[in-house]
Amino acid sequence: MVLKLYGFTTSTCTLRVAVVLKEKNVPFEFISVDLTKGAHKAPEFTAYQPFGQVPYIDDNGLILYESRAICRYIAAKYASQGTPLLPTDPTATALFEQAASTETSNYDPFVSGLAWELKFAMWFGGKTDEAPGNDITLADLFHLPYGSVLLGIGLDEFSSRPNVARWWKDISSRASWEAVKGGI
Repeated sequence: MVLKLYGFTTSTCTLRVAVVLKEKNVPFEFISVDLTKGAHKAPEFTAYQPFGQVPYIDDNGLILYESRAICRYIAAKYASQGTPLLPTDPTATALFEQAASTETSNYDPFVSGLAWELKFAMWFGGKTDEAPGNDITLADLFHLPYGSVLLGIGLDEFSSRPNVARWWKDISSRASWEAVKGGI
């Protein structure tokens, strides 16, 4: 039986699994789950993926969900074919796990939130919620010291990006920054 990948054609997590399947030269059957119609929340889907999320695989009766777990399984099961994707040396494995953990913890949460707000919300009939970005927070103020240093040495990463330039102008002209920017 050929491995079956249940997912949505443009789902980032489905694409994560599909690219690993391609790298490992694993034949698979793609079964489309229409997220726009709520198929991922239907009882016949949640019987296999209890969180109602894509993707999941059926590999000859092994049902597995969570895209990163699926990818590790595929890379391990098909280690002898396609591109080697998992190291075998303990040091290389440790460095791989470090990089994989960094992606999961320090990259994905931020870019997935942006992707949801700026693209996916509209697909599902919503709209971008710009309100969270309009209130100043500590995150804005944290950028001021090093942002000013970069500008001071001629590295302007702000002005070529209109929204970033507007944001920088807004935060760098605050009275609090004006009061301390030259030193306390």
